[in-house]
Amino acid sequence: MHKYKIAVNTRFLLKNKLEGIGWYTYENLRRITQAHKDIQFHFLFDRAYDESFIFSDNIIPHVVHPPARHPFLWYIWYEWMLSSKLKAIKPDLFLSTDGMCSLSTKIPTHLTIHDIAFKHFPQYVGGITSKYYNHFTPKYVEKAKRIATVSTFSKNDLIQSYGTEASKIDIVYNGSKSAYTPYSMENKEAVKNKYSMGKNYFLYVGSMHPRKNIENLFYAFDEFKKNTNSDFKLVIAGRKAWQTSDIEKAYDSMHHKNEVIFLGHILPDELKDIYGGAYALTYVSHFEGFGIPILEAMNSQVPSIISNTSSMPEVGGDASIQVNPTDINQIALAMQQISTDQALYHSLIEKGKIQKEQFSWDKTATLYWESIVKCL
Repeated sequence: MHKYKIAVNTRFLLKNKLEGIGWYTYENLRRITQAHKDIQFHFLFDRAYDESFIFSDNIIPHVVHPPARHPFLWYIWYEWMLSSKLKAIKPDLFLSTDGMCSLSTKIPTHLTIHDIAFKHFPQYVGGITSKYYNHFTPKYVEKAKRIATVSTFSKNDLIQSYGTEASKIDIVYNGSKSAYTPYSMENKEAVKNKYSMGKNYFLYVGSMHPRKNIENLFYAFDEFKKNTNSDFKLVIAGRKAWQTSDIEKAYDSMHHKNEVIFLGHILPDELKDIYGGAYALTYVSHFEGFGIPILEAMNSQVPSIISNTSSMPEVGGDASIQVNPTDINQIALAMQQISTDQALYHSLIEKGKIQKEQFSWDKTATLYWESIVKCL
């Protein structure tokens, strides 16, 4: 007999398509379901699922249609179909890791909100999507019995934006996979020969979305190349998101566009090589709830240039060069500094070895479970 039944929103568990929320769900639930065999977990997918996501024999999977990838379908899925399924399952708790939940269920809800970027950068979110988030997120925050979020910055943002009680929010940092490890010089050279014509490269990892500030990264890299005559490349590892016309314009205007290498969406096994071979990460996003690539780079002993905004200084600490993401010259100068000042470069790596110890998926899963238990 199981002690509790917990239903989980697992619609972001998509085979070979895991990104931020998907990895958070995967890494936490894999550990928690295997560690707590006395609890029955009901995984709620919105499409056919891969068996690799059924981590242990105390998980019962369900497919709840329709696939929810649009505001109208979100509403149908959460308020009608999911609510109906929860009524049938009768769980003690519903976990949702994607910032959304069902307002029409009486089941207690534990909600993870990674960030509320849509509130600060509405121009980067489609009209109907922006309206949906702005209308429903305050209701979700109020509905949730408990909230987890991924940084102190995001916790304070929720308190200031929605008047949420601080005592209702737990900080559950993201982690980084153990696969991300430092590479030997020989392995670095092999990676560079494969991806960057044997040259050192700055790396960006993530979707090509306007909030990620790719256009200023392009302009800054162009400026860096013009000022230094360096043979560095810029490697972009990530899928194209929506609203990319400004990014395309910035790329088209570059003098050194041939030095930019686009790899598209990369699977984890290949991504660890791309991190391992990188000279430095360039992650100058306008806004992040956490910023997992900063941590992945630190675990690969790769220093980073990051934005001095939102949660990123919290993650990068003194193991990074922090810049104003709107200042192209400052980003270009940081690239110049990190590529020429070897004492600075190696000190950032050493500081990264200390900074990264704050974060791991094992620690994350422990914190997440402690937050969940407060609802049971």
